[in-house]
Parts: sequence; C-alpha cells; structure tokens
Amino acid sequence: MNAVASPSVPRGNAAIYRRRSIINIVAITLACAAALFGLAFLGWILWTLLAKGFSHLNLALFTQDQPPPMEAGGLRNAIVGSLLMCGMGVAIGTPLGIAAGTWLAEVGNHRKLGTVVRFVNDILLSAPSIVLGLFVYAAFVMQTGGNFSAIGGALALAFIVLPVVVRTTDEMLRLVPVQMREAALSLGVPQWKVTMQVLYRSALPGIVTGVLLALARISGETAPLLFTAFGNEFFSLDITGAMSAVPLVMYKFAGSGFENWEHLAWAGALLITLFVLAISLVARTLLLRNKVAND
Repeated sequence: MNAVASPSVPRGNAAIYRRRSIINIVAITLACAAALFGLAFLGWILWTLLAKGFSHLNLALFTQDQPPPMEAGGLRNAIVGSLLMCGMGVAIGTPLGIAAGTWLAEVGNHRKLGTVVRFVNDILLSAPSIVLGLFVYAAFVMQTGGNFSAIGGALALAFIVLPVVVRTTDEMLRLVPVQMREAALSLGVPQWKVTMQVLYRSALPGIVTGVLLALARISGETAPLLFTAFGNEFFSLDITGAMSAVPLVMYKFAGSGFENWEHLAWAGALLITLFVLAISLVARTLLLRNKVAND
C-alpha cells in the first residue's frame, strides 16, 4: 500500500487556516441560531393566529356585517370595503408606477433627474404609512370639507403602491438585455413599440410580481385608513362616504374587551394573513416561471 504524502503546510499558514475555520464555525453557528430564533417567533405567531382565529372562520364571517357588542355577526362590510379600497389603490398606483418606472429605465437612466427621481422614490418607499395617510388627509380629506371616504383611503393606499411598482418596473426593464432593444430598433421599429411589445413582454412577470407584492402590503394597512376612510359600521358601496376595512375593524375590536369582537378580530387577522400568503405564493410562482424562461 502506497502512502500518499500530504503537502506540508507552513506553521504560520496553518495557524491562519485554523483561526479562519474557528471564525467560520462561530459565524455559521450564530447565523443558524438567529434563523431559528426568527423562525420560532414566526411559528409562534402563526400558531397563535390559527389557534385563536381558525375556529371563527365560518360562513357568517362573509355574509353578516359587524355586530354590536355581545351579538353574533361577521365582517362582510369590512371585507367588501377592503377589497374596494385595495382595488382602487392598485388601479390608481399601478399605471402611474409603471409609467414612472419606464421613464426611469428608458429615458432617465443616465440623467441627473433620473437619479433624483430614484432618490425621492426610495424615500417614499420607506416612508411610514401613517405619514402618507396624514398627507392625504391634509391634501384631500380636508379640501373636501373633512369628508372621510373610500376615495381618500384608496389614494392613501395608492401612495404605498406607487413606489413599489416604480422600483419593480425600473429594475425589471433594466434587466432586459440591451441587444433586444438594439435588434428591434435596427429593424426600424419605433421606440414606443419596442417598449410596448418587446420590453414589457420580457419584464411582465416581474412587474406583475411587484404589483402583487404591493397589493399584499396594502391589504394589512391600518394607519392611512384611519385618516381617510375612517370606518363604517354598516355595509356601504358608496365610495364617496366613510367605509370600513378589515384592518380598521381589527384595530377597533382587538382591545374592546367584548368577547365576540375579539373573536372577529382574530378571524380578520387570520383572513389577512391567508390572503397575503396566497398573494406571495402567486408572486413567487411568477418569479420562478420568469427565471426558468430566462434560463
């Protein structure tokens, strides 16, 4: 049997290698411990939501309006209000965000104005939602005579959707290879047609993913709706008047002290969590499909 001689390692290099190995083991251990710590709290939150909210997910939750204290009821008016305001918020913020993101990627990419717009968009992206709600209150609600309305709530939610869609559209369009633009332009295709039929088609899954993530974010927002939609105890489809939403009902019911209201608050929290989970799964699926197509 032939013995294979291992290469000799200088003593100084061996010490460095041993020190790096120890640091690597410590770093991996700390990272794993931090991940387990975070996952444990996430599991605790999900388990609490399921334990307290799942038993109250029933048909009445979707067919009955919010009840007085100690009476049976549901969240129909709040669910419909949330869907309306989130839908209008996405409908307002998405076209503006796609237009602004397209300008950033195709026109303002190498201009100072583009840098300024990206900086402002980043500030808007990280701004607290209550500040955006307060801005809409001053700029819209107060200008309409202090009239709380679903339109005001949708505007506040649109200001949250806008920077997410701008950033996503900008990033997705800049990922499209330059050769695709050059090939289309070399055939004499106008710039607007290149953008509509070539760039948007390539970046569409990413842009849709950004819109879905924005929808998931605004579905649980409470603070901006406190200043704009205000809430409504009754079922209403009038977008010019006050309207209820699931996060608003949760905010009101969670600390009420009435058992039936607290049960509805837990059911609403679980409902929003399941909605956000479904939106996230759809967004992940679109991203994965886009990645496979690009590969």
